[in-house]
Amino acid sequence: MKCYQIVFSPTGGTEKVARAITQNWSQVDAIDLSAPDTRYADICIESDALSVIAMPSFGGVAPQLALDRLAMIKGNGAKCVIAAVYGNRAYEDTLVQIEDYAQNAGFQVIAAISAVAEHSIIHEYAAGRPNMDDCKELAEFGDRILEKATSNQLSKPSVPGNRPYKKAGTGMVPKADSNCTSCGLCVQKCPASAISANTPGATDKSKCISCMRCVSICPVHVRKVSSLMTSIAAAAIKKACSVEKANELLA
Repeated sequence: MKCYQIVFSPTGGTEKVARAITQNWSQVDAIDLSAPDTRYADICIESDALSVIAMPSFGGVAPQLALDRLAMIKGNGAKCVIAAVYGNRAYEDTLVQIEDYAQNAGFQVIAAISAVAEHSIIHEYAAGRPNMDDCKELAEFGDRILEKATSNQLSKPSVPGNRPYKKAGTGMVPKADSNCTSCGLCVQKCPASAISANTPGATDKSKCISCMRCVSICPVHVRKVSSLMTSIAAAAIKKACSVEKANELLA
């Protein structure tokens, strides 16, 4: 059985979750939803394939950019497990959004996961997750999903979330300070093409999705978000993040 990881993972946490789920799957090809130059409309998944479709939760919803790219892929009735990855606060409508877009793209959802990963901005929350125990749990569930798909079981999990979806909020926009070396790495890697080669220290607010990739990959660590805004955000979600959440496995 051909297998795929269809993943949007700007800072690596969602990719770690997807890799854990597919740890014991063979022939796993990766489709990176963060690559702006990919012709997603040309991607056709085999009808007998199994995919994990994984995205982060930004303020309780999936990144619209990632959903729009998923919508272009031809699922052809292939089975999939959907995964929402969040920084220990709440994933709210993220999972049901991914379910709807996956089904509209032609995938059959046979399992769903909410998984915790280190917060992409406030790293003290869920620090180090997914950890070894998380990865073991996810791999074991991945084995169950593979067995379910191989035996052609098409039962659909009950996915939590609301329709209409929660409205996406306004995120924090990173920018570089005067120590920017204009290396261009953030320009190349920004999923939303929000950083211009002419002014790499700045960020186009109309395009930025606050995914924090540019912050995480900056080789000289000069791209940042406002420390004041980060402190305010950390205080606002402190109570919700005070107890580490467990992963949810639905099949």
